[in-house]
Amino acid sequence: VYSFSSENWARPPQEIADLMGLLKLFIRGDLHTLDEAGVRVRVIGERAHLKPEIVALLEEAENRTRGNSKLDLIVAFNYGARQEIVEAARALAREAAAGRLDPGAIDEEALASRLWTAGTPDPDFIIRTSGEMRLSNFLMWQAAYSELVFLPIYWPDFDRAAFEEAIASFRARERRFGGVAPALAQVKSAS
Repeated sequence: VYSFSSENWARPPQEIADLMGLLKLFIRGDLHTLDEAGVRVRVIGERAHLKPEIVALLEEAENRTRGNSKLDLIVAFNYGARQEIVEAARALAREAAAGRLDPGAIDEEALASRLWTAGTPDPDFIIRTSGEMRLSNFLMWQAAYSELVFLPIYWPDFDRAAFEEAIASFRARERRFGGVAPALAQVKSAS
């Protein structure tokens, strides 16, 4: 769930305050339900410049649900994919400079293991609401082979019917991960 982008700081102060209020509402209103359902909450994004009360709320959500294992809910808060990739590259550079990592050993797996989502599978599909047709700096590395579903509704109106529509769209697709469709492969091998 992309709840607050690092680019959102450019919004008007009242809108930022409202978005922070939504976070507080989520933690106070939904955290108990998620915890009872066995959902583990993980928050990804930069925390260094957030207000202490916001950091405390994020940590409360993570700490309270840390032992849960039925479902992982990853909340991207003060998150930007470019920022995440830069931080992973910096971590690799520090390790190489300290002599703990051979620069020649840096590959996709090494970089992915330093992303904020390390240890989490890449998403199979991403649902984008609001009618926008872009990722908006969300999970750009992880979304390399994700199927994208764009819906013309806003997040507050996203309901079960919209979710089922997105699932149906995803199920109708053929995932090839860079390969060719089986029918095309048969035609090419017969030639």
